[in-house]
Amino acid sequence: MAAILLSMAGGLGLFLFGMRLMSEGIEKAAGAKLRSILEMFTKNRFIGMIVGVIFTAIIQSSSACTVLVVTFVNSGLMTLYQAAGIIFGANIGTTVTSQLVSFNLSKYAPIFLLVGVILIMFCKNTTVQKWAEVLAGFGVLFLGLSSMSSAMSGLKDAPAVMNVLESLTSPVLAIVVGTVLTAIIQSSSVTVSIILLMANQGLLDLHICLFIILGCNIGACASALLAGLTGRKDAMRAALIHLLFNVIGTIIMYFMLKVGIEQIITMLNAISENPGRCVANAHTIFKIFQVIILLPFSNYIVKLTYLIVPGDDESVGYRDSFQLQYIGARNMFSPATAIVEVTKELDRMGSLASENLNRAMNALITLDEEDIEEVYAVEKNIDFLNHAITDYLVKINQTGLPVEDTKSIGNLFHVANDIERIGDHAENVADCAKQRKETGVGISEQARTELGVILDKVNTIMQYSLDMFRTQDESRLRDILVLEDHIDRLERELQNAHVERLTRNECTPEAGMIFSDVVSGLERVADHATNIAFSVLDEEEQKKIHNMKKLIHEEENRIDE
Repeated sequence: MAAILLSMAGGLGLFLFGMRLMSEGIEKAAGAKLRSILEMFTKNRFIGMIVGVIFTAIIQSSSACTVLVVTFVNSGLMTLYQAAGIIFGANIGTTVTSQLVSFNLSKYAPIFLLVGVILIMFCKNTTVQKWAEVLAGFGVLFLGLSSMSSAMSGLKDAPAVMNVLESLTSPVLAIVVGTVLTAIIQSSSVTVSIILLMANQGLLDLHICLFIILGCNIGACASALLAGLTGRKDAMRAALIHLLFNVIGTIIMYFMLKVGIEQIITMLNAISENPGRCVANAHTIFKIFQVIILLPFSNYIVKLTYLIVPGDDESVGYRDSFQLQYIGARNMFSPATAIVEVTKELDRMGSLASENLNRAMNALITLDEEDIEEVYAVEKNIDFLNHAITDYLVKINQTGLPVEDTKSIGNLFHVANDIERIGDHAENVADCAKQRKETGVGISEQARTELGVILDKVNTIMQYSLDMFRTQDESRLRDILVLEDHIDRLERELQNAHVERLTRNECTPEAGMIFSDVVSGLERVADHATNIAFSVLDEEEQKKIHNMKKLIHEEENRIDE
């Protein structure tokens, strides 16, 4: 008996490891592309449902897909109504694993494992290595199944085990068992596969298997609920959509089984070759039926989540907001969305820096003490975000991101640094405002007008650059380059005009120093903004941009002449 249990435990370990290897391998190899598909095709809930089916069938995990959707909602990239369709589809897609298991591909497992391992060891291409992990995971998964199946065949000779299994006759208890087991393992695919094997070995009656499957569907919501707990309220609502779908679907199926279980089993036997295939087909049919019934009511399910989780997220003041808004805690981490979360957080950080620069410039003119102090408070928050985001980038770079995302890590480090430097320039302007207030240095109307002109251009280039970074849309690139050249030329013109005022004694040296420092700082802000825009380009594109900048500069010189 002990040997049987050890063999089952080893087989389960291989099965879980194989599934994880497959899922993570696919996320690393194609996570960025899959993420793009999710973003593009979710406006229509029916199309979103189809995408959810395909996505989950590929990555072999409804939990992973739902956690991905929860992080999308938490980052503001997807609405709850869009998320509902994908979550519904994910519940169908997750049945693909049990279908594969039911076809008993164990005899091919060594081939998949051998090919995968050879490619991992001898192929240097990173993308090929990730797909090789998928092959190896597939092989390990079916080796685990073979081990569990062999072990289960010996359980029929253990009276104690058979007595326990035969005593499991209560449908409600069966649902509870399925829920608890799946919540612990955090994968309905695994628990349904185990039930499938037990049905094939005659250890579980098909009648009770159907009720355990219903419990597995509810238990599969545990991962998404854990992810939603640490997110914003919409993230929690997205997790609740998953839970409500399965709870309501389970209640409907429970009563259908209570009324017509014999007819349902007769139908399953008619389309299935063995009890294991019956379990797999029941899992798929139940899910499809639930989606057909509940998809028309998806909007009402979303509205129900607002009743369960009422209100909006509390707005946080500048002084109290030393926290990340889009980057979730560890249980919300998903490699496929990590870069998305960093991008949103950096965009937020960039907006704070831009607003702070304008606040500082206003304080320079009005000498408002509250604005000056607010600039310093926000700058501390920007520094906090810079350190927190940088630390997060270091961590996710060590976890194995999708191949395409690893290429952008270096650029994101630079973006965080550029935004932090913009925040430093805002603080420098606040220092100048404080100096003016303490010493009574005046600024002429002409100087104020000139500062307003260059600030207006800097605000525009900041807006264009952050928009380009946020959307990855390069259509504003030429405008940004033209603006940068204008600001460079304007800075030189203003500095020259300032020297002329000094020579005519129209400006004091103290005021002149402040003016010169602020204008130079604003020009550097424009440079940092341009760097942020460049972060979305690859190396080849950046070379082309340098040539474009040269042409723009020459064109501007010809216009002046």
